[in-house]
Amino acid sequence: MSTAADHAPDPALLLKAETLTEALPYMQRYAGETFVVKYGGHAMGDPEAARDFAEDVVLLKAVGINPVVVHGGGPQIGTMLKTLGVESRFVDGLRVTDAETMKVAEMVLSGALNKEIVSWIGRAGGRAIGISGKDGGFVVADKVRRTRRDPDSNVESVVDLGFVGEPAEIDRRVIDTISKAGMIPVVAPVAVGTDGETYNINADTMAGAIAIGLGAARLFLLTDVPGVMDKEKRLLRDLTPEKIETLQGDGTITGGMIPKLETCVHAVQGGVDAAVILDGRIPHAMLLEIFTKRGAGTLVKL
Repeated sequence: MSTAADHAPDPALLLKAETLTEALPYMQRYAGETFVVKYGGHAMGDPEAARDFAEDVVLLKAVGINPVVVHGGGPQIGTMLKTLGVESRFVDGLRVTDAETMKVAEMVLSGALNKEIVSWIGRAGGRAIGISGKDGGFVVADKVRRTRRDPDSNVESVVDLGFVGEPAEIDRRVIDTISKAGMIPVVAPVAVGTDGETYNINADTMAGAIAIGLGAARLFLLTDVPGVMDKEKRLLRDLTPEKIETLQGDGTITGGMIPKLETCVHAVQGGVDAAVILDGRIPHAMLLEIFTKRGAGTLVKL
């Protein structure tokens, strides 16, 4: 005679059901909201990671969230420039971009990379459309200007970065039209300046400005580290602008994490509910962050 134990469901299936139950309140909470996701150039070289990322974005759209993908492409631009024999120079982490370099950057960002991400999303069952800040006047840029102080003479000088810009204006109608049509916008960080020139924009900066312009509920910066770590290499899960300032002052936060956190702080101070720094190498990191109580990265909130 069979017993109830004989007909017990597979534990793996039960776990999946429990996961969906845990995710339900978050799905209800964020339905209709916009999430801006910065997808870094370093993460694009792994087909398996790209597939996971595309599946996550398609799932967000399927549960009623409006994802907007902003992608980088620094490594790919560097590779192309090297192939063409063009030397790269950086100032404060920004590539000095002359007219020739700008043409290559736009070709890589708005062309091959943008369409590759659109293709991955399509394979995952979604509908994506690739654009740049130039399309429909979506993003208007200002030229970036940097000053540097000579450590010996203490004299400041202006450094010309060439065609490097930062977002000055966001016209959300382009993104709203795409999202309402059931498609996922994939944005290359290139825009036209007020002077009519084309500018390359740091992808983190672009994503943060778009998140503010869209009134996004979340800004996600996918990186190649788990998040912000303390001096004992433990993940800091929740930060405020005040805490970030303290950690930067005592040397806990250094290097490339500083500009990422500056983007996060600027975003939340500009009206974004929260910004998250996540390890894009972890499969389905965004879903773990959004749909579980524990989360998966470092959340920045006022």
